[in-house]
Amino acid sequence: MKEYVRKYFMLRRHNFQVAVKKAKRSKMCYAFLAPYAILFTVFYILPVVTSIFFSFTYYNILESPRFIGLQNYISLLLEDDIFLIGVKNTFMIAVVTGPLGYIASFLFAWLINELPRWIRTIAVVVFYAPSIAGNVFVIFSIFFRGDAYGYVNALLMDMGIIDAPILWLVNPTYMLPICMVVILWMSLGTGFLSFVAGLQGVDRSQYEAGYMDGVKNRWQELWYITLPNMKPMLMFGAVMAITQAFGVCDVTMALCGYPSTDYAARTVVTHLFDYGSSRFEMGYASAIATMLFLVMILCNKAIQSLLRRVGT
Repeated sequence: MKEYVRKYFMLRRHNFQVAVKKAKRSKMCYAFLAPYAILFTVFYILPVVTSIFFSFTYYNILESPRFIGLQNYISLLLEDDIFLIGVKNTFMIAVVTGPLGYIASFLFAWLINELPRWIRTIAVVVFYAPSIAGNVFVIFSIFFRGDAYGYVNALLMDMGIIDAPILWLVNPTYMLPICMVVILWMSLGTGFLSFVAGLQGVDRSQYEAGYMDGVKNRWQELWYITLPNMKPMLMFGAVMAITQAFGVCDVTMALCGYPSTDYAARTVVTHLFDYGSSRFEMGYASAIATMLFLVMILCNKAIQSLLRRVGT
């Protein structure tokens, strides 16, 4: 047993020495990577670690953090009814807009890829424009105005479907569905561009080889050739879709107000914004952010396991 332990530690020491030698030989590579590594550590890793630390404290900015253990998490899950409403709304938005937006982004990219080059360029700009439009909320707020001058109300009243204007963005029945429509309309973003780039990068000779090996139609071509070659882009698009779906905040706040009627459009990020930016309860806000972070990691892991089966 002692001999086995001695050999084990000798092997670990040898591997460490080999790694150090490789690092010394590649010091120029690490020097080039250092600026990005430093920025990534300072602006991404450290804030996440700091947020996790503050989630176990009571911290209101004015006083020093005071360690309170799991009290923030207990209050979130057992006492904060508004947070539970936000969780329900966030999951509804994620379940509806996440997969639909992801699939729509890929299908539109797949269809656009078949167009001639100059038409494809125009189509990409047209489909990507909603995700970068700054006044998109103003447009939809005009469409769903609660008086007779709103386009939707005016159309429905002209058709005789309704007799009086509907308060679309105040009535809790309609607020969340309207926000989902807007989110879907804006979902053709970075993931859509990655799909277009991925489709352009597939080697055309693989399609010819596929037809020689028995591929009979475009759906088999998509499943056995296109998707396996696009796994990195599919993963990137999935991460972006999950991030956008769970990070919804500005759409609901711009359209439905802050806070919304009966918290019908409340999301987890809106709740985080409330406690972090309005009440300055940073410990509680950090607990919300940590919970959201863990859920997004679990969803990413689930998506990775599903994408590994593509083309198999």
